[in-house]
Amino acid sequence: MIYDVIVIGLGGMGSAAAYRLAQRGKRVLGLEKFTPVHAHGSSHGGSRITRQAYFEDPAYVPLLLRAHEMWDQIERDSGEHVFHRVGGVIVGDPDRGAITGSRASVEQFGLKHELLDASQLRERFPGMRPADDEIGLYEPGAGFVVPETAVRAHLALAQRAGADLRFEEPVTHWESGRVTTARATYEAEHVVVCPGPWAPELLGDLGIPFEIERQVQFYFTPDEDFRDHPIYIWDRADGTNFYGFPAHDGAVKVAFHSGGQICTPETIDRTVHAHEVEAMANATRSPMPGLAGTFQRAATCMYTNTADRHFVIAREHDVTVACGFSGHGFKFVPVVGEILADLVIDGATRHPIGLFDPARLRGRV
Repeated sequence: MIYDVIVIGLGGMGSAAAYRLAQRGKRVLGLEKFTPVHAHGSSHGGSRITRQAYFEDPAYVPLLLRAHEMWDQIERDSGEHVFHRVGGVIVGDPDRGAITGSRASVEQFGLKHELLDASQLRERFPGMRPADDEIGLYEPGAGFVVPETAVRAHLALAQRAGADLRFEEPVTHWESGRVTTARATYEAEHVVVCPGPWAPELLGDLGIPFEIERQVQFYFTPDEDFRDHPIYIWDRADGTNFYGFPAHDGAVKVAFHSGGQICTPETIDRTVHAHEVEAMANATRSPMPGLAGTFQRAATCMYTNTADRHFVIAREHDVTVACGFSGHGFKFVPVVGEILADLVIDGATRHPIGLFDPARLRGRV
């Protein structure tokens, strides 16, 4: 059978692309190296922050507005509970980038928010102990999505729409119009590549340097009650920035956002060491002393970083790629699926994606 589109990689972005393409009448083949909803890449760990007060760049906000609409739609269509709106707070020095960038986004787009001083933060969220000169930007519409549930929902909807999804079938070679796996060779009019941390391997000809970074997600039984807590991002002056979640499934999850070891999917150290647990507990001890009570477990994942930490989303002839999400991409999953379907079918999209043009990165070291 000749397909209209082959989607390589069925994690967050690939599962959403397969669904949106099949929904719009395309004959879709999806290929995944592992079993469905696996824990080998970046789409796992039980929770991913989603917010619209985006300090990374206000240009992301229109995509986030659409993504939040689409998370609701995915829940209605799949019957799965994906998006937990628990609110979110960004804490830090009022003159540092997380606060100034978030304020720029909320003010430009009129997003609901509150600015809280240190005493207000302590009163509103007793688990937090900010310094007197720190403030918080609270966003009531923020929260978290469950990545495993999101991927499972997109895969089920894709199959319901007619997509042919094949798992444990790694791609060994691909080129324009043709994809070879360990089992067969398939042909299609268009190929969509959503490789996650396998981007250096599958997209070497793109001419973009990707850096794969190991990150660790830590789960603790807290000494205080964090069940009604918002998600949080703490921009600390000493650089030990961390983020985390309310208690969910019997644990609180917290992690650093940067500073991980450089690796590949083949060389990543999946063992989490005692000194890493200690470093995480130490980082939270002053600002959130009741958080890291008793260590439960930890899990590794991978960031696929670009040099500027912005995404790569583009169509080039009969190939469309989505990669380099640099540790902040999962919240965009449904709208990226829509964008990829637009690019494949229409050759363009109404969504603003100029920031993600790969030309900006070619030739950079």
